[in-house]
Amino acid sequence: MIKMIRVDHRLIHGQVGFTWTKFLDADCILIASDALVEDDLKMSAMKMAKPSGIKLVMKTIADSAKALNSGVTDKYKLFILCESVEDMYQLVKKVPTIQEINLGGMKNGTDRKQVSKAVHLSEQDISRIKELSLEGKKLTVQLVPDDPAIDIEKLLA
Repeated sequence: MIKMIRVDHRLIHGQVGFTWTKFLDADCILIASDALVEDDLKMSAMKMAKPSGIKLVMKTIADSAKALNSGVTDKYKLFILCESVEDMYQLVKKVPTIQEINLGGMKNGTDRKQVSKAVHLSEQDISRIKELSLEGKKLTVQLVPDDPAIDIEKLLA
């Protein structure tokens, strides 16, 4: 069962690894990222950062979608992490049951527009988000569970 899908460029860190995982009562974190699975050092860092007692699975976008669609992940209370809006978009397109997306930390850059304290989006990110919104997906910005979830459409207006 998917508890949440979150976009956060830092993947597992304090807020994600402990605050969100505990709040969601998740027992498994799935990181869906093509780039991560090619980076042994970063994968090692994710293994060290994961909370004890929580299963960690790191897969490509395609392999993540295959696992989610097959039902093999249904036995877990799953917290899915994507490193970028593009990764999330690719996953959501392949897994139609995903209806809600949490936008967390996305780093600043010269080609990015700040839409909230920690969310900076490129034009392509905005285009992808708008497309998913038009398809009926719910996208919200929420740094920690105690913060109110803000509809991304309000921040892009």
